[in-house]
Amino acid sequence: MEAQVGSWDEERAEQVVAVLKAVGDASRYRLLWALTERELPVSKLAELIGAHVAATSQHLARLRAAGLVDSRREGTRIFYRATGPRVRALLEGAVLAADEASAAPDDGPEETGAAARPVPEKARARGKSRAARPVTGH
Repeated sequence: MEAQVGSWDEERAEQVVAVLKAVGDASRYRLLWALTERELPVSKLAELIGAHVAATSQHLARLRAAGLVDSRREGTRIFYRATGPRVRALLEGAVLAADEASAAPDDGPEETGAAARPVPEKARARGKSRAARPVTGH
């Protein structure tokens, strides 16, 4: 699967960063992963991540604002789903990137010159412990 990337003007970059920020929270990542598998109500999603319904609704609002989820109302219940297969591809790409980052040797950057700045040990350790892993629902 090869994505077509247009020009990287400032507005486009801001849109992409908004999507990455929306996914850049462990709870939202887990919610989104579950929603790529099936449609779920807010109450079930809250249970899945161990959070209150209100907090879960706020996470879902952020994902919706980024265009990653859609919702529908059925009576008093609201059901959410991922907006399409590209959402799953985004999450899987993040898993692969995290796996590659954690498997990379700790020899430091390969570049030389001004671009080659060492990563502080604390940041390197923090990055390894935060590798994204998929979460399956019940």
